[in-house]
Amino acid sequence: MTLSKSYTFVDLFAGAGGFAEGFYQENFYALSHIEVDNYACDTLKSRMKFYNYPKNEIDKIVPIDMTRNDILDIIDSQIANQNVDVIIGGPPCQSFSSHGKARDKYSMQKDPRNYLYESYMKILNHCNPKFFVFENVEGILSTRIKGKLLIEKIFADMKKNYKIIENKNKIIQNAYDYGVPQDRKRVIIIGVRNDLDYIDVNDIYEDLEKIKINQKKFTVKDAIFDLPKLKPGEGEEIVKYKSNIKNEYLSKIKEPGCNLIHNHVARTHNEIDQARYLYMSKNKWTLKELYENKFELIHEKKRKFNNSYSVQYFEKPSKTIIAHLFKDGNQFIHPDYKQQRTFTAREAARIQSFPDNFIFNCSRTQQFKQIGNAVPPLMAKHIASVLKKYLKKI
Repeated sequence: MTLSKSYTFVDLFAGAGGFAEGFYQENFYALSHIEVDNYACDTLKSRMKFYNYPKNEIDKIVPIDMTRNDILDIIDSQIANQNVDVIIGGPPCQSFSSHGKARDKYSMQKDPRNYLYESYMKILNHCNPKFFVFENVEGILSTRIKGKLLIEKIFADMKKNYKIIENKNKIIQNAYDYGVPQDRKRVIIIGVRNDLDYIDVNDIYEDLEKIKINQKKFTVKDAIFDLPKLKPGEGEEIVKYKSNIKNEYLSKIKEPGCNLIHNHVARTHNEIDQARYLYMSKNKWTLKELYENKFELIHEKKRKFNNSYSVQYFEKPSKTIIAHLFKDGNQFIHPDYKQQRTFTAREAARIQSFPDNFIFNCSRTQQFKQIGNAVPPLMAKHIASVLKKYLKKI
């Protein structure tokens, strides 16, 4: 597939390109991807090749720190005087997440990542796009720096040049409502440049609401039931695969006629964990119920791991896919008790709505990090489709 340059975007804190993938699918052309992680840059370049970007464009993708002093010069060289329609992205969310705050004695108030939004705003005001989309975790709404809510400062900075909505009920969006099979609530702030006075930002959110009303909801089963069954330690990075199982969700992420599956490799697990997975998934037990019924399976570090084992059930959406998956995966126990394992990277990618032809050519650790940190492409695609509607009016 080759993209046109009818609509353009700049991708900040790009990660592996989940946000960008949704815009690609709506035929937006990326003028610049800014990402600091080397492994994520490699994944971005691989995906750009899939969309037939010219080599000179792909070669622009190198690790870049958003806070460097010459960042605007770098952006200018990549954009090369071309018009920017949309800027997308969101600063790393670890310092805003409830998990991060709970682990840090200062509740992450001293974390320098709290100020990365300033780099986003610096580039936004420099490029002056017609729209922007800012994504982050819900925790950004309650983060305080020196006693003051950070989001109030972010809102004030955005409103200098853009129309936004501050209503939390509107800006908190759940990917599940957009057809992504997981419960993933995120802050989505959409801005409309002030001079576009004939475009009401409220109308954009209303259009998103219409999409959600008409959107079919999907479950873990819809996303992963057709994949090859694996025991712990089984699987290969590329395998031939053919399934007769079809559903509406798979039609969105599977390429017709493709008989390969990538990144579907199961972790090895010790015998005690395998037993925990089996009893919890077979009996639909919580960890507390497991401990009440199987004393011999109580974790030796019970206090530390009290909430870290959780089964994801076929008939429900998954809990939020997170980068922590790279550590152990215990929060994502496979619903099929016979498999006695946690999710593979491909299963996590499916639940994040990455297409099967989106390949993560990196270590399993990096696969899980990139997948867990991403904006679900299907959600991004819906946002891109709405913005494209308004770009056509300009």
